Amino acid sequence: MIKRIFDLIFAGTLVVILFVPMVLIALWVKSTSKGPILYWSDRVGINNTIFKMPKFRTMKSGTPEVATHLLENPESHLTSIGSFLRKTSMDELPQVFTIIKGDLSFVGPRPALFNQADLIELRTQRGVHKLIPGLTGWAQINGRDDIAVLKKVELDEDYLHWHSFLFDLKILLLTFLSVLRSDGIKH
Repeated sequence: MIKRIFDLIFAGTLVVILFVPMVLIALWVKSTSKGPILYWSDRVGINNTIFKMPKFRTMKSGTPEVATHLLENPESHLTSIGSFLRKTSMDELPQVFTIIKGDLSFVGPRPALFNQADLIELRTQRGVHKLIPGLTGWAQINGRDDIAVLKKVELDEDYLHWHSFLFDLKILLLTFLSVLRSDGIKH
């Protein structure tokens, strides 16, 4: 219950603080590439339910819906500002509305794409699917895109057993520091 209250208060505060920057980013995305401002991806939520998760679009329209590391030459699919938005994690800002809705929390396992069967299956076997996914998580601050699926699931399982409000605050602080250093971001 405290986690949900924290999510609502913090997300509401961020919407107010980030409203103008989000409008400016939206205009920047629209003015630099063809296609919609937001990219909505089907993600796996709590108990393996599918929900729509928004991001500012960083890839050209028509890019296959797969994890970036599975694309051949992913850089060729990025928009002119896509790399910058990803490096700074600004593409993730619209997810604050998904947190308000309750499909996402600030901290939890990062939601899998609907077609990441290996990740979904391993998380289900280990009980991780019972958690609300997060904007950031234990796996994100311990390697993000640089770790294998099995290691990611092991870290998600660690979070399943260790999660608490104080642990979430630690993860948020470490995430902030990681974003400042652009740790683990490949594209």
